[in-house]
Amino acid sequence: MLDPRKLHLLRELSRRGTIAAVAEAAAFTPSAVSQQLSALEREAGVPLLERTGRTVTLTPAGHLLVEHAHAVLEQLERASAALAAVRGGPAGPLRVGAFPTAARVLLPPALRCLAADHPGLVPMVSEIDPADVSAALRARELDVALVHEYDFVPPVTDGALETEPLFAEPMYLTDRPSIAAAADDPWIAGTPGTLCHTMTIRACQAAGFEPDVRHHVDDFDTVLAFAAAGQGVALVPRLAARTPPAGVRLTPLPLHRRTLVAFRRGHGDHPAIRATITALRRATTELDL
Repeated sequence: MLDPRKLHLLRELSRRGTIAAVAEAAAFTPSAVSQQLSALEREAGVPLLERTGRTVTLTPAGHLLVEHAHAVLEQLERASAALAAVRGGPAGPLRVGAFPTAARVLLPPALRCLAADHPGLVPMVSEIDPADVSAALRARELDVALVHEYDFVPPVTDGALETEPLFAEPMYLTDRPSIAAAADDPWIAGTPGTLCHTMTIRACQAAGFEPDVRHHVDDFDTVLAFAAAGQGVALVPRLAARTPPAGVRLTPLPLHRRTLVAFRRGHGDHPAIRATITALRRATTELDL
């Protein structure tokens, strides 16, 4: 019988690429991960890993088992959700991840709704960049998370996760009538590697130039403060631009950021997840998003 916990480690190896990375994510030692994967090979009866020095790759049988692991782990999530529904209403810890603007604007009214409707739930919020959400959900560091995607930035797909759309919002440019008009300006963008940074670079490239990124800032309140101080131009989503500083002009653009709710595949019917999504939708209505 194949052990689902070992299947999870194999799936993580297929995604993370090294035993050390899997060990760090699973809070195991590399030796323990190696032992678990070796035990899985014995259970499977065929080689799953090919070791060359310090490099470990999956064999064709390993890749095949990972594909089946997706379905097995999804069904276990569905079983967990079904049992939680039988036990009664949502209760217990609920680990929520959110990017900063959503944590500041959207989560407070959503958390008030949850507290009023489901006092047995204990939400625990962590700010997290959307790029890191997949790994955190798979590692069960989070139960549900808010993520976003932009025009010009293809969504990151992960077969272990599901998403539900929440709302879309327009993007604004500070102090210029168009992106092309800001070709000679210094720019304020997110940290390289974030979706916000990629969006800025690609939007400028689509307008025919490479931006001169002078400042790397992830907090949009700080971005707007820098813009107010004449330190550059920036792209800002509506959620972050509801109360801009005095003197900052915002030009709406035909570009959008979309916010989604993410959770492990098969976990969407869990009462706590459904309650969270309902509260988030009520909050978007209250905020007119």
